[in-house]
Amino acid sequence: MSVIVNVIGLIVFVGIAVLLSQDRRAINKKIVGRLLVLNIFVGWFLTSFPIGREMIVAVADAFTAVISIAYEGVAFALPNWVNVPQMNFITAALLPLLMVVPMFDILNYVGIMPFVIKWIGRGLSLLTGAPKFESFFAVEMVVLGNPDVQAVSSPQLKQISTQRCLTVAIMSMSCVSAAMIGAYVQMMPAEFVLTAIPLNVVNALMFAHILHPVAVTPEEDDAVFAVKADEHKLPFFNFLGNSILGAGKLVFIVTCMVIAFVSLAKLINAGLALISPSLSLEAALGLVMFPFAWLLTPDTAEAFQLAQFMGTKLVTNEFVVMLQAQPMIETFSRHMQCVLTVFVTSFANLGTVGILLGTFSGIVDKAKNDLISRSVKYIIVSGILVSLMSAGIAGLFTR
Repeated sequence: MSVIVNVIGLIVFVGIAVLLSQDRRAINKKIVGRLLVLNIFVGWFLTSFPIGREMIVAVADAFTAVISIAYEGVAFALPNWVNVPQMNFITAALLPLLMVVPMFDILNYVGIMPFVIKWIGRGLSLLTGAPKFESFFAVEMVVLGNPDVQAVSSPQLKQISTQRCLTVAIMSMSCVSAAMIGAYVQMMPAEFVLTAIPLNVVNALMFAHILHPVAVTPEEDDAVFAVKADEHKLPFFNFLGNSILGAGKLVFIVTCMVIAFVSLAKLINAGLALISPSLSLEAALGLVMFPFAWLLTPDTAEAFQLAQFMGTKLVTNEFVVMLQAQPMIETFSRHMQCVLTVFVTSFANLGTVGILLGTFSGIVDKAKNDLISRSVKYIIVSGILVSLMSAGIAGLFTR
């Protein structure tokens, strides 16, 4: 029964996108069909096929090893923060970013990550028929995250048509920085965090094409890559210093956001309790998201709890939900652990919309920026549907 409900959920999520599409007749069914098949294959391969499972475990172990090394640096400076029975959120999840972020920046600096992105993006375009630039951008999103991915692709964003620029903006809602994965795997099941990444790539492409289909000729697609970015590089140690300082700012920003969002949620709950003791922000959000949560897990109790987490994530951020779920995650069923973890593994929340609008306004011309600003609803819908679809695909094969 639960499998049937999950399949119906996947159909509903795609159906919602089709109903809200700006031009249903322009949707390329062949591209969508290929992306859907690839989606199902990736979900099955990473959750059920032995080789795929071994790959996920190996990558999760690698992240764990990197984080363990990062803790040595933290312990050197702050031994009384690490050598304790239970590390706090900042120490356990955020301070390792002071090593993880520069590590990924170095991989970009020496050309390893651009090489990987190039060939995975090329393969994705070849398999699905999706435009090359959009395919490359989808892969870049999960390595760089907002707003870095737009900054790196700014020459191309200035070159492409206004309509294609909106497609990219719609996709951007599903970003997740590779450096942040190190923090996520400290709080949620690593196997499901890592499963979410490729699923988000495929789903971002698919829903962007459904919601805002744009025909791209081969000549247009190839012309984008004639635009070259500025190849000037800072001296390595200048670059490394900037990267470390940037990581420090990221730790500070996330800490401030978590404190602010959690405090504001408690303040809202205190105000609602004056009206009725049974009212809370989580309960209200749970009611709104319950139908979608039920399509992911038809157990009513689990679905309502999942719905509360989903709603909280959309109005705050993934860290707030991960902190709430971490103490109880082991008590959830394996299916619940899967769909919850995959859903929250992205930057899709209302705060990201503001970041996107600000980033694009500083890169593209007024016409492109105006179109993106008028199309905020598509950006929000895309982020929600990508998260739902990724969770549904992964949950379909996880029991």
